[in-house]
Amino acid sequence: MQMKFFAHIERLNWELGYCSAKEQYPDKFIPAIVPGAVQLDIAREANYPDFNYADNYRLFRWMEDIYYTYRARFNLPVLKNNERLWFISKGIDYQFEIFINHELIHEQEGMYVPVELDLTSYLQEVNWIEVKVMPVPKRHSFPEDKTQASHVTKPPVSYGWDWHPRLIPLGVWDDTYLEIRSESYVNEVNVGYNLSDDFSVANIHVHAEAIVKNESDYCWELKDADGNIVLVEKGRMQPILDIEIALNTPKLWWPHDHGVPYLYSSCFYMFGNGGGVVQSIENKIGFRKVQLVMNEGAWDEPEAFPKTRSVPPIQIELNGRKIFAKGTNWVNPEIFPGIITRDRYKELLDMAVATNFNIVRTWGGAVVNKASFFELCDEMGIMVWQEFPLSCNQYPDDTEYLALLEFEARAIIKRVRQHPSLVLWCGGNELFNSWSKMTDQSLALRLLNALCFELDRNTPFIPTSPIFGIAHGNYVFRWKGQEVFDMMNKSHHTAYVETGMPGISPLETLERIIPLNQLFPPEPGTAWEDHHAFRAWDANDETWLCRDIITEYMEPAETIEELIVQSQLLQSEGYKAVYETARRQKPYCSMVLNWCFNEPWPTAANNSLIAYPSVPKPALAAVREACRPLCVSAVIHKFVWFEREQFTTDLWFLNDTVEQLSGLSVIVSLHAADEEIRISEWQVPEVKPNQHVAGPTITFKLPLWHVPLFKLILEVRENAAFNAAYTLMYRAHKN
Repeated sequence: MQMKFFAHIERLNWELGYCSAKEQYPDKFIPAIVPGAVQLDIAREANYPDFNYADNYRLFRWMEDIYYTYRARFNLPVLKNNERLWFISKGIDYQFEIFINHELIHEQEGMYVPVELDLTSYLQEVNWIEVKVMPVPKRHSFPEDKTQASHVTKPPVSYGWDWHPRLIPLGVWDDTYLEIRSESYVNEVNVGYNLSDDFSVANIHVHAEAIVKNESDYCWELKDADGNIVLVEKGRMQPILDIEIALNTPKLWWPHDHGVPYLYSSCFYMFGNGGGVVQSIENKIGFRKVQLVMNEGAWDEPEAFPKTRSVPPIQIELNGRKIFAKGTNWVNPEIFPGIITRDRYKELLDMAVATNFNIVRTWGGAVVNKASFFELCDEMGIMVWQEFPLSCNQYPDDTEYLALLEFEARAIIKRVRQHPSLVLWCGGNELFNSWSKMTDQSLALRLLNALCFELDRNTPFIPTSPIFGIAHGNYVFRWKGQEVFDMMNKSHHTAYVETGMPGISPLETLERIIPLNQLFPPEPGTAWEDHHAFRAWDANDETWLCRDIITEYMEPAETIEELIVQSQLLQSEGYKAVYETARRQKPYCSMVLNWCFNEPWPTAANNSLIAYPSVPKPALAAVREACRPLCVSAVIHKFVWFEREQFTTDLWFLNDTVEQLSGLSVIVSLHAADEEIRISEWQVPEVKPNQHVAGPTITFKLPLWHVPLFKLILEVRENAAFNAAYTLMYRAHKN
């Protein structure tokens, strides 16, 4: 985040009123929390029940079509001759007007463009500032779904999704305050750079824009991680200032599993006439070069004539090294983004790093995250795939929408581009398909590509996901008679960017959201359906609980605890297969991301690895094992095996690091109840850096066991940290 420090910042005490027509003025005001959401203020004042429970979220529906007025009172501050008072808001959702002492001074549509208003000429002894927020924007009245948001930059997910209720935030959602500034001030500092081909020199370009009312000096410093000044430049401040300077042997930024995410500090100081600092702007800088390059073997496709375009590149090359991207789809961690804090982001990102993820795709249907999210990704070494706020809609080519999109996109790019964690811009989610009907000729996507080239040309851009070669799906353990194991083993994709596996949430989550008399058995038309266990996805009424799939493999559960264990077993083994199979397809495949990591509210069943707010499902541990940079892996061909059947698996050793290993041996055994059968041992040949090794095919005739499950265990004699285990089903005879 670009942090601007001035002489004084004042927080305001806000209150909120509302009415049904724009021309009306509220006759009652209630306390408001800023940042937050109007719905939360009203619910708090009226003592609404928890909207996470049962169908209580429906109580908020009437709030979509109301006009809201925030107001705050403040006294005339003491201002020096060269000082001005500004109103600053980093985000107001979504369309609004701002008044000072009842005089309209600003109108805006768009939640990502910050507001900076000089209030000085409007000030009185006692002042009122008001922010009038308009109702939820809707392109049409019916249907009430995401298509209502197909003309705006507001997150379409809040209009209702298969894991998100229809709850549409409005209000002040990011930091908002009064600020005393010098009449001369810097409003932007952007530090860009180009790395030499051998990464030995960073040619830095510092661009600053300022309002200069009197003679002022500046000083720009670059400090290393220990606070030592490594570069400095001083001079006279200008309205437009450009500095060219080189840093020799820069330390590079790496994702956490490939090196140190090294960060420098850029510090820009502006001095007043007396020589004192009147403003400082600080932000972190990480030096890295990122490209999307062709996946290995992609130029060979298609094989036959007439030739057409090969699959586009999706292999991330960072600092000259090809990185296999293992990660997840990140969704907003709260329904109301105004209440998301740095601590909330950190809690989840810590879990992502612990899961061996090195990338998150910040999905285009949700809100563009606050600055602290990107700061944490910079610090923690997590790569970010950032999408613009377009998803699953046909966004128009008309002049009004394109102007709005450009207005918002410029602000998004300028806010995010400085972060070394940013490795990819994407126009939006699932736009080249039958439900969105956009193409690479759609003006919105041509515009976004042009803006990224103009403002951040050194970061790759793709128009949408998926594009040819990249896979979205599947999202269940078994689809049209084919299991995830078979589907993944037969798949051939450059990246698996969305692939899901549903699992029931832990009991502690269910007990918070489902009335006791509805808890078991789960049924449509109850709170289970409100929380997405039934009819969440139009492809199957049983999603996301998937009882039909569970009962294909197991006896009907007699308790909720038993059902949870059954569901979570399928989710764990299914996700393990997804990640390990995608990794084994390297180098043609270069990325695997599940749908999804987290939730903005507690679902009863979902593809998520973490139930809201931060409760890990067992699948999280399974994925953590599957994503270890170094590990042994087995090809699983199916889930159910029978007595006397020839069990078959293929062994691999996976290496996504720069390490080279040798002298490893793998013991292969089957475990059923208390019985252990050692069936093979593999002497692993030399494992080269950033390469996998294919091993032997192992076969073994299964004995008669009296158990429903057995395990395949792979033990690496020399290092147990590389071990792997798989749970499979066993049946004594075929039906």
